Amino acid sequence: MKRILVTGGAGFIGTHLVDRLISAGHKVRVLDRIPIEVRPTWLESQQIEYLMGDFSDHSLIDVALKDIDIVYHLASTTIPASSNIDPIFDVQSNLIGTLSLFQIALAAGVKKVVFVSSGGTVYGKPKSLPIKESDPTDPICSYGITKLAIEKYLIMFRELHGLDYLVFRLANPFGERQRPGAQGAIAAFLQKLVNGQPIEIWGDGSVVRDYIHIDDVVDVLVRGVSYSGNTRLFNLGSGRGRSLNEIIDTLREVTGKPVECIYKSSRPLDVPKSILDISLAMQEFNWQPTNDFAGEIRKTWNWLKQKHV
Repeated sequence: MKRILVTGGAGFIGTHLVDRLISAGHKVRVLDRIPIEVRPTWLESQQIEYLMGDFSDHSLIDVALKDIDIVYHLASTTIPASSNIDPIFDVQSNLIGTLSLFQIALAAGVKKVVFVSSGGTVYGKPKSLPIKESDPTDPICSYGITKLAIEKYLIMFRELHGLDYLVFRLANPFGERQRPGAQGAIAAFLQKLVNGQPIEIWGDGSVVRDYIHIDDVVDVLVRGVSYSGNTRLFNLGSGRGRSLNEIIDTLREVTGKPVECIYKSSRPLDVPKSILDISLAMQEFNWQPTNDFAGEIRKTWNWLKQKHV
Protein backbone atom coordinates (compact mmCIF):
# COMPACT_ATOMS: atom_id res chain seq x y z
CA MET A 1 0.00 0.00 0.00
CA LYS A 2 1.23 3.49 -0.94
CA ARG A 3 0.16 6.85 0.44
CA ILE A 4 -0.75 8.92 -2.61
CA LEU A 5 -1.65 12.57 -3.16
CA VAL A 6 -3.70 13.41 -6.26
CA THR A 7 -3.81 17.11 -7.13
CA GLY A 8 -6.91 17.83 -9.18
CA GLY A 9 -8.34 14.59 -7.84
CA ALA A 10 -11.96 15.77 -7.97
CA GLY A 11 -11.82 16.39 -11.73
CA PHE A 12 -12.57 14.17 -14.70
CA ILE A 13 -9.32 12.20 -14.84
CA GLY A 14 -8.74 12.54 -11.11
CA THR A 15 -11.97 10.88 -9.97
CA HIS A 16 -11.38 7.86 -12.19
CA LEU A 17 -7.77 7.61 -11.05
CA VAL A 18 -8.73 7.83 -7.38
CA ASP A 19 -11.35 5.12 -7.86
CA ARG A 20 -8.72 2.79 -9.29
CA LEU A 21 -6.08 3.63 -6.69
CA ILE A 22 -8.53 2.86 -3.89
CA SER A 23 -9.51 -0.42 -5.54
CA ALA A 24 -5.81 -1.31 -5.59
CA GLY A 25 -5.67 -0.78 -1.81
CA HIS A 26 -3.80 2.52 -1.66
CA LYS A 27 -4.43 5.34 0.81
CA VAL A 28 -5.40 8.46 -1.14
CA ARG A 29 -5.41 12.15 -0.31
CA VAL A 30 -7.10 14.53 -2.76
CA LEU A 31 -6.25 18.20 -3.20
CA ASP A 32 -8.74 20.17 -5.28
CA ARG A 33 -10.49 23.53 -5.43
CA ILE A 34 -13.99 22.02 -5.59
CA PRO A 35 -15.86 22.95 -2.38
CA ILE A 36 -16.52 20.09 0.00
CA GLU A 37 -20.30 20.52 -0.23
CA VAL A 38 -20.29 19.71 -3.97
CA ARG A 39 -17.50 17.13 -3.94
CA PRO A 40 -18.07 13.81 -5.72
CA THR A 41 -19.81 11.09 -3.68
CA TRP A 42 -16.76 8.83 -3.74
CA LEU A 43 -15.00 11.28 -1.46
CA GLU A 44 -17.10 9.86 1.37
CA SER A 45 -14.87 6.78 1.33
CA GLN A 46 -12.84 6.22 4.50
CA GLN A 47 -9.81 5.65 2.29
CA ILE A 48 -9.89 9.24 0.99
CA GLU A 49 -8.82 12.42 2.74
CA TYR A 50 -10.04 15.55 1.00
CA LEU A 51 -8.29 18.92 1.19
CA MET A 52 -9.93 21.90 -0.47
CA GLY A 53 -7.63 24.55 -1.89
CA ASP A 54 -5.12 25.49 -4.55
CA PHE A 55 -1.81 23.72 -5.18
CA SER A 56 -0.08 27.13 -5.14
CA ASP A 57 -0.98 27.57 -1.45
CA HIS A 58 2.31 26.71 0.29
CA SER A 59 0.85 26.15 3.75
CA LEU A 60 -1.82 23.83 2.35
CA ILE A 61 0.77 21.93 0.29
CA ASP A 62 2.83 21.38 3.45
CA VAL A 63 -0.19 19.62 4.97
CA ALA A 64 -1.12 17.79 1.76
CA LEU A 65 2.37 16.28 1.33
CA LYS A 66 2.81 15.04 4.90
CA ASP A 67 3.62 11.28 4.90
CA ILE A 68 3.03 10.96 1.13
CA ASP A 69 4.97 8.45 -1.01
CA ILE A 70 3.76 9.39 -4.52
CA VAL A 71 2.20 12.53 -6.01
CA TYR A 72 -0.02 12.40 -9.10
CA HIS A 73 -0.04 15.98 -10.40
CA LEU A 74 -3.17 16.52 -12.50
CA ALA A 75 -4.23 20.02 -11.41
CA SER A 76 -4.17 22.83 -13.97
CA THR A 77 -5.70 26.31 -13.97
CA THR A 78 -5.91 26.69 -17.76
CA ILE A 79 -6.83 24.89 -20.98
CA PRO A 80 -5.08 25.40 -24.35
CA ALA A 81 -7.46 28.12 -25.62
CA SER A 82 -7.53 30.14 -22.38
CA SER A 83 -3.77 29.85 -21.80
CA ASN A 84 -3.01 32.07 -24.80
CA ILE A 85 -5.33 34.80 -23.56
CA ASP A 86 -3.16 35.38 -20.49
CA PRO A 87 0.20 33.55 -20.73
CA ILE A 88 1.49 35.34 -17.63
CA PHE A 89 -1.31 33.88 -15.52
CA ASP A 90 -0.59 30.46 -17.05
CA VAL A 91 3.07 30.67 -16.01
CA GLN A 92 2.36 32.11 -12.56
CA SER A 93 -0.42 29.72 -11.61
CA ASN A 94 0.78 26.53 -13.28
CA LEU A 95 4.54 26.61 -13.75
CA ILE A 96 5.52 28.51 -10.61
CA GLY A 97 2.86 26.75 -8.55
CA THR A 98 4.11 23.38 -9.74
CA LEU A 99 7.75 24.22 -8.97
CA SER A 100 6.73 25.09 -5.42
CA LEU A 101 4.89 21.77 -5.21
CA PHE A 102 8.04 19.92 -6.31
CA GLN A 103 10.29 21.72 -3.86
CA ILE A 104 7.98 21.04 -0.92
CA ALA A 105 7.56 17.41 -2.07
CA LEU A 106 11.33 16.99 -2.04
CA ALA A 107 11.59 18.37 1.48
CA ALA A 108 8.70 16.15 2.62
CA GLY A 109 10.44 12.99 1.43
CA VAL A 110 8.14 12.17 -1.49
CA LYS A 111 9.62 9.35 -3.56
CA LYS A 112 7.97 9.87 -6.97
CA VAL A 113 5.94 12.40 -8.97
CA VAL A 114 3.65 11.25 -11.78
CA PHE A 115 2.87 14.19 -14.06
CA VAL A 116 0.10 14.19 -16.67
CA SER A 117 1.40 16.33 -19.53
CA SER A 118 -0.19 17.12 -22.91
CA GLY A 119 0.46 14.95 -25.94
CA GLY A 120 -1.85 17.19 -27.95
CA THR A 121 0.08 20.43 -27.42
CA VAL A 122 3.75 19.88 -26.46
CA TYR A 123 4.74 18.68 -29.95
CA GLY A 124 3.16 21.55 -31.89
CA LYS A 125 2.84 20.86 -35.63
CA PRO A 126 4.34 17.38 -36.06
CA LYS A 127 6.93 16.67 -38.72
CA SER A 128 5.69 13.09 -39.11
CA LEU A 129 2.93 10.81 -37.82
CA PRO A 130 2.46 9.05 -35.51
CA ILE A 131 4.42 11.23 -33.08
CA LYS A 132 7.16 9.54 -31.06
CA GLU A 133 8.37 10.69 -27.64
CA SER A 134 11.73 11.54 -29.24
CA ASP A 135 10.20 13.84 -31.89
CA PRO A 136 10.73 17.63 -31.72
CA THR A 137 8.69 19.63 -29.22
CA ASP A 138 7.58 22.99 -30.62
CA PRO A 139 4.34 23.93 -28.84
CA ILE A 140 2.32 26.78 -30.32
CA CYS A 141 0.20 27.58 -27.26
CA SER A 142 1.13 28.64 -23.74
CA TYR A 143 -0.50 25.54 -22.27
CA GLY A 144 1.92 23.27 -24.15
CA ILE A 145 4.92 25.47 -23.36
CA THR A 146 4.11 25.34 -19.64
CA LYS A 147 3.59 21.57 -19.67
CA LEU A 148 6.91 21.08 -21.45
CA ALA A 149 8.71 23.33 -18.97
CA ILE A 150 7.34 21.26 -16.07
CA GLU A 151 8.67 18.11 -17.76
CA LYS A 152 12.12 19.70 -18.00
CA TYR A 153 12.08 20.73 -14.35
CA LEU A 154 11.27 17.16 -13.36
CA ILE A 155 14.41 16.06 -15.17
CA MET A 156 16.36 18.69 -13.24
CA PHE A 157 14.88 17.65 -9.88
CA ARG A 158 15.84 14.05 -10.52
CA GLU A 159 19.37 14.87 -11.66
CA LEU A 160 20.08 17.28 -8.81
CA HIS A 161 17.99 15.85 -5.96
CA GLY A 162 17.07 12.26 -6.84
CA LEU A 163 13.29 12.86 -7.05
CA ASP A 164 11.91 10.09 -9.26
CA TYR A 165 9.19 10.86 -11.80
CA LEU A 166 7.04 9.65 -14.67
CA VAL A 167 5.58 11.85 -17.41
CA PHE A 168 2.56 10.82 -19.47
CA ARG A 169 1.87 12.94 -22.54
CA LEU A 170 -1.84 12.40 -22.75
CA ALA A 171 -3.84 12.59 -25.97
CA ASN A 172 -7.53 13.61 -25.86
CA PRO A 173 -9.31 11.71 -23.08
CA PHE A 174 -13.08 11.29 -23.04
CA GLY A 175 -15.69 9.37 -21.12
CA GLU A 176 -18.08 9.44 -18.20
CA ARG A 177 -17.79 12.38 -15.75
CA GLN A 178 -16.13 14.69 -18.28
CA ARG A 179 -17.48 18.19 -17.81
CA PRO A 180 -18.67 19.82 -21.05
CA GLY A 181 -17.34 23.31 -21.54
CA ALA A 182 -13.85 22.57 -20.29
CA GLN A 183 -11.70 20.46 -22.60
CA GLY A 184 -12.87 17.79 -24.98
CA ALA A 185 -14.69 17.89 -28.32
CA ILE A 186 -16.57 14.66 -27.59
CA ALA A 187 -18.00 15.87 -24.28
CA ALA A 188 -18.99 19.20 -25.83
CA PHE A 189 -20.63 17.53 -28.83
CA LEU A 190 -22.60 15.06 -26.70
CA GLN A 191 -23.81 17.84 -24.41
CA LYS A 192 -25.11 19.72 -27.45
CA LEU A 193 -26.98 16.61 -28.59
CA VAL A 194 -28.55 16.09 -25.15
CA ASN A 195 -29.76 19.70 -25.20
CA GLY A 196 -30.97 19.49 -28.80
CA GLN A 197 -28.53 22.17 -29.96
CA PRO A 198 -26.38 22.36 -33.11
CA ILE A 199 -22.70 21.45 -32.84
CA GLU A 200 -20.14 24.15 -33.58
CA ILE A 201 -16.95 23.03 -35.33
CA TRP A 202 -13.88 25.19 -35.80
CA GLY A 203 -12.70 24.74 -39.40
CA ASP A 204 -14.03 22.25 -41.93
CA GLY A 205 -14.01 19.24 -39.59
CA SER A 206 -10.83 17.74 -41.00
CA VAL A 207 -8.76 18.35 -37.84
CA VAL A 208 -7.51 14.94 -36.64
CA ARG A 209 -6.88 14.03 -33.02
CA ASP A 210 -6.05 10.93 -31.00
CA TYR A 211 -8.96 10.16 -28.64
CA ILE A 212 -8.60 7.74 -25.72
CA HIS A 213 -11.26 6.53 -23.29
CA ILE A 214 -10.72 7.36 -19.62
CA ASP A 215 -10.65 3.68 -18.61
CA ASP A 216 -7.63 3.13 -20.86
CA VAL A 217 -5.96 6.23 -19.42
CA VAL A 218 -6.19 5.12 -15.79
CA ASP A 219 -5.19 1.56 -16.69
CA VAL A 220 -1.74 2.97 -17.42
CA LEU A 221 -1.62 5.69 -14.78
CA VAL A 222 -2.17 3.27 -11.89
CA ARG A 223 0.63 1.05 -13.17
CA GLY A 224 2.93 4.00 -12.59
CA VAL A 225 2.77 3.27 -8.85
CA SER A 226 4.87 0.13 -9.16
CA TYR A 227 6.74 0.88 -12.40
CA SER A 228 10.49 0.63 -11.89
CA GLY A 229 11.82 0.66 -15.46
CA ASN A 230 14.33 3.11 -16.87
CA THR A 231 11.93 4.98 -19.17
CA ARG A 232 10.27 8.06 -17.70
CA LEU A 233 8.44 9.68 -20.62
CA PHE A 234 5.46 8.08 -22.36
CA ASN A 235 2.87 9.02 -24.93
CA LEU A 236 -0.59 7.90 -23.83
CA GLY A 237 -3.33 7.71 -26.44
CA SER A 238 -5.21 5.28 -28.64
CA GLY A 239 -2.59 5.33 -31.38
CA ARG A 240 -5.27 6.15 -33.95
CA GLY A 241 -6.46 9.48 -35.33
CA ARG A 242 -10.05 10.52 -35.97
CA SER A 243 -11.30 13.69 -37.63
CA LEU A 244 -14.10 15.79 -36.17
CA ASN A 245 -16.27 14.76 -39.12
CA GLU A 246 -15.64 11.08 -38.29
CA ILE A 247 -16.71 11.75 -34.71
CA ILE A 248 -19.93 13.35 -35.96
CA ASP A 249 -20.62 10.24 -38.06
CA THR A 250 -20.08 8.02 -35.00
CA LEU A 251 -22.41 10.21 -32.92
CA ARG A 252 -25.14 9.83 -35.53
CA GLU A 253 -24.65 6.07 -35.52
CA VAL A 254 -24.60 5.68 -31.73
CA THR A 255 -27.32 8.15 -30.71
CA GLY A 256 -29.65 7.72 -33.67
CA LYS A 257 -30.14 11.48 -33.64
CA PRO A 258 -29.79 13.96 -36.50
CA VAL A 259 -26.68 16.04 -35.88
CA GLU A 260 -26.73 19.63 -37.09
CA CYS A 261 -23.25 21.15 -37.50
CA ILE A 262 -22.23 24.79 -37.79
CA TYR A 263 -18.76 25.21 -39.27
CA LYS A 264 -16.76 28.25 -38.15
CA SER A 265 -13.38 29.72 -39.08
CA SER A 266 -10.41 27.61 -38.01
CA ARG A 267 -8.27 28.67 -35.02
CA PRO A 268 -4.51 29.29 -35.17
CA LEU A 269 -3.88 27.07 -32.12
CA ASP A 270 -5.42 24.01 -33.79
CA VAL A 271 -2.71 21.68 -35.14
CA PRO A 272 -4.12 19.96 -38.29
CA LYS A 273 -3.21 16.41 -37.22
CA SER A 274 -1.98 14.87 -33.98
CA ILE A 275 -1.66 11.10 -33.51
CA LEU A 276 0.59 9.62 -30.85
CA ASP A 277 2.90 6.64 -31.18
CA ILE A 278 2.03 4.60 -28.06
CA SER A 279 4.29 1.60 -28.66
CA LEU A 280 6.56 2.51 -25.74
CA ALA A 281 3.71 2.55 -23.20
CA MET A 282 2.33 -0.69 -24.64
CA GLN A 283 5.70 -2.36 -24.24
CA GLU A 284 6.70 -1.03 -20.82
CA PHE A 285 3.30 -1.43 -19.13
CA ASN A 286 2.14 -4.56 -20.95
CA TRP A 287 -0.94 -2.61 -22.02
CA GLN A 288 -3.02 -1.85 -25.04
CA PRO A 289 -6.02 0.45 -25.46
CA THR A 290 -9.47 -1.04 -25.96
CA ASN A 291 -10.07 0.97 -29.15
CA ASP A 292 -13.80 0.23 -29.22
CA PHE A 293 -14.59 3.80 -30.16
CA ALA A 294 -18.31 3.38 -30.89
CA GLY A 295 -18.80 1.33 -27.72
CA GLU A 296 -16.95 3.91 -25.61
CA ILE A 297 -19.01 6.73 -27.14
CA ARG A 298 -22.17 4.75 -26.32
CA LYS A 299 -21.12 4.37 -22.67
CA THR A 300 -20.43 8.08 -22.43
CA TRP A 301 -23.72 8.96 -24.13
CA ASN A 302 -25.75 6.71 -21.81
CA TRP A 303 -24.07 8.24 -18.74
CA LEU A 304 -24.73 11.76 -19.96
CA LYS A 305 -28.40 11.04 -20.69
CA GLN A 306 -28.91 9.63 -17.18
CA LYS A 307 -27.17 12.65 -15.66
CA HIS A 308 -29.30 15.01 -17.76
CA VAL A 309 -32.51 13.40 -16.51
